[in-house]
Amino acid sequence: METKLHSFLNSGLLNKYLVGETSMAETKEVEFFISNYPEAAEAYEDLQKNLEIIAKAGAVDVPNDTLKQILKAIDQPQSEQVINLVHRRKISWYSIAASAAAIVFAFSTFMLYQKNIALHEENNIVVDEIFDLRSDIEKNNSKLAELSEQLMKLNNPDAKKYVLNGNERAKNLKTVAYINPVDKTSMIDVITLPKLPEEQHYQIWAELQDRMVNLGILDESDRKLKQIPYVEDALALSIKIGKKGEETNEENAEVAEITLKKD
Repeated sequence: METKLHSFLNSGLLNKYLVGETSMAETKEVEFFISNYPEAAEAYEDLQKNLEIIAKAGAVDVPNDTLKQILKAIDQPQSEQVINLVHRRKISWYSIAASAAAIVFAFSTFMLYQKNIALHEENNIVVDEIFDLRSDIEKNNSKLAELSEQLMKLNNPDAKKYVLNGNERAKNLKTVAYINPVDKTSMIDVITLPKLPEEQHYQIWAELQDRMVNLGILDESDRKLKQIPYVEDALALSIKIGKKGEETNEENAEVAEITLKKD
């Protein structure tokens, strides 16, 4: 019999009986053991106590006026009644503090994000300025190198200087030509050029024994040393006024001329 009792206690039927989940046959079996075996009755009582403890732990206080509301609802069955069985839960100071901390954290994160964007933009601006500065430095260095090279050519003892002044047709015209027969280089420095009608421009020519060679156009914007083609055996340089898009080789178009020295 002890074996049957032990098997019964380990079967879990007491738990099912306690919560009302046993069949009719199981209910009879449980009640038989509870009535005839003190151990079974004691185990059932312990289960009831444990269930009560669990129920109390999860219980919620019922408002004092709940009974009155229930009785009132019974007296008036036709009207719908809402019975408040649970007190509204009070918001704890811990929840408020946690919410405030979350808001502060979110705001701080947003502000840091905005500052990071601003710093990133400033960094890009600084990088762009550095690149621009480097570009300017490179351009200036290139110009300085070019100027230095031109000065070396001008200061070369082999270079010869020729000043071309304008005649009556261009009194204010003045240019300076530098010709180096050793290096085979020619440059011209435009100092002043009288303004011409829009359809005209100045052309520089080299005179040879048997022909004239066009060396290019002179413009008011060329107020700096300008490289021009070197012509071997040139006898003279001249500046003429011509129409844009046309070559002019007329004597009456000449406004300045100079004979080149021959060693």
